Amino acid sequence: MVGIVLAFIIAYLIGSIPYGFILTKLVAKQDIRAVGSGNIGATNVLRTGNKLLAFTTLLLDASKGVVAILFISIFLPFGANAIAIGLFAIIGHCFP
Repeated sequence: MVGIVLAFIIAYLIGSIPYGFILTKLVAKQDIRAVGSGNIGATNVLRTGNKLLAFTTLLLDASKGVVAILFISIFLPFGANAIAIGLFAIIGHCFP
């Protein structure tokens, strides 16, 4: 039981990584929240004019659920909890 709760917390934390913010800070040296809509997602990263950076943000954001499931499956058996773990990654993405 403790393992599953810990897995949900880890999945949430993986989902809450703001890749758009991190990548634009590192590569473009600007705050993505001050550009366009102020959102940290791939669409707003595209408004910075860097298509590769926007595509990378999109791929990293889309892979959060898969990464969470694969990482946690190293420690816990892969099974019915995989859907819940992916859901917690999505919740972390939407509500960091």
